[in-house]
Amino acid sequence: MSKIVHPYAHRLIILRDWKSRWFADPKKYGEYLRGDVLIREYLEKKLRGMYVSAIEIERSQKMTRFIIKTSRPGLIIGRSGEGATRLKADILQKMAKLKLLRPEDFKLEIAEVGNPEADAAIVAYMVAEGLEKRMPYRRVIKQTIEKVMSAHGVEGARIVLSGRLGGAEIARTEELKRGSIPLQTFRADIDFKRERAVLPYGTIGVKVWIYRGKIFNEKKKAS
Repeated sequence: MSKIVHPYAHRLIILRDWKSRWFADPKKYGEYLRGDVLIREYLEKKLRGMYVSAIEIERSQKMTRFIIKTSRPGLIIGRSGEGATRLKADILQKMAKLKLLRPEDFKLEIAEVGNPEADAAIVAYMVAEGLEKRMPYRRVIKQTIEKVMSAHGVEGARIVLSGRLGGAEIARTEELKRGSIPLQTFRADIDFKRERAVLPYGTIGVKVWIYRGKIFNEKKKAS
């Protein structure tokens, strides 16, 4: 029987790197992991609406670095960096409140996503945002998938909505697909994200797959 595997986890090490990168003393491992999960959840909730693609965490013996990837860095940074300074203070305050291990040196970096229409996290939020604005769901996914397919390097896309679509009594699923999405191919660069659109009559789930072509090793290219 076939099994559904998360496209990101399926390609770890082969194409993808971990979103948390650190080595810890076995005694501190649990604390570090708990800190990563809680702070990531806090940031995802706080930065909702700011088109965040990913939150990466790097730790060394003395330093902790948070890298926030977004298509609109100006929303987070604010005027003359006020927003970034406030966010950094909020993260440290949250760490103290949750009684997490506080780093000696803490850095917050905000990186810009160059091609947002080819990023599944940003596209999934765009769909959820359209649904929350009470736009017709078929129009939302059709317009979004056309934007995605016109983006540079995209070879296939798929968007799935599930829930009480259009306020119907019975929940159902709506899907739209363009191009190809080879989920079983390891070297296929597939980006995937789940998102939720919270509406007065219930929550609608959004899933987005974006296929950005195959990635080959440099040696194979040379040969």
